[in-house]
Amino acid sequence: MSKTIGVVIDYLNEDYRRQIDAAAAKYGYTARYFSDSRSAEGNVSDCEILFGHCSQRVIASAEKLRWFCCCWAGVDRFCKDGLFRDPDCLLSNSSGAYGVTIAEHLIMVSLMLLRRQEEYGALIRARGWDRLPGDIRSLCGCRITVLGAGDIGLEFARRARAFRPAKLVAVRRSARPGDAVFDETRTSAELDAILPETDLLIMALPNTPDTAGILSRERMALLPEGACVVNVGRGAALDQDALIDALNSGRLGGAALDVVEPEPLPADHPLRDARNLLLTPHVAGNMTLPYTRQRSIDLFIEDLDNYVNGRPLRRFVDRAKRY
Repeated sequence: MSKTIGVVIDYLNEDYRRQIDAAAAKYGYTARYFSDSRSAEGNVSDCEILFGHCSQRVIASAEKLRWFCCCWAGVDRFCKDGLFRDPDCLLSNSSGAYGVTIAEHLIMVSLMLLRRQEEYGALIRARGWDRLPGDIRSLCGCRITVLGAGDIGLEFARRARAFRPAKLVAVRRSARPGDAVFDETRTSAELDAILPETDLLIMALPNTPDTAGILSRERMALLPEGACVVNVGRGAALDQDALIDALNSGRLGGAALDVVEPEPLPADHPLRDARNLLLTPHVAGNMTLPYTRQRSIDLFIEDLDNYVNGRPLRRFVDRAKRY
């Protein structure tokens, strides 16, 4: 009897379906497709494997589930105790699929902040045409710190290097050597010493107990006057009230947030009115690029081969650590 893989994704086309069907059949599985979690609820109880972006309710209803491959990179919502019927059920993510699209977003908003496009946009909308006082800045000669040097941080750094920054520093949990694209790789324990030497802080962190609130009000105050902050990881990583104060006072030169707390952001939230803030509704990643969609399929098929052959999953997530 054929075993079942439940596929819950809304970006399927015939080509993606053919690729998944072929990989499933190779190992004696049949793929069953759902366009969303609502249609999957109550219909995945016999699935050994789930792939896609399921709701917690779908996961909880999968009685025979042994592996959930999430097509997102962030999986903290699936690390809740007791969510999986089988406590030994494997969890993996799609880290490695989002680096390209989020790195492009990071380059875009970094240039917009340094070249003051938000301010000039406001001036033009107000029917003005004068040059603003103060300087336009550049990634060239910029001191950049990348807080979270995984796939996203690395893809950003490779692109930022082309602009000839003065310094490109990676900050990560451990002291193991980083990629050669960085001038230095430092540990998170050294963050307080690094922030005063940072013109542009890029945050690409997962949501873990160690990263929650890592950019506190006190640490934000360590950044040089005029520094810019960009966050594409999780909203909980920084103190939003402190950021609002630093932007409105003019101490920070600008910020760009693709992730906030809470999401969706209430219409009357003060972040919406903060000075020199580029705010986007968690769209840096998602499945907007064909490259990202195809890459997520490739990564699942790669780890399906590992799963069937008893090898460790390449993108295995430790639910206790959340990464």
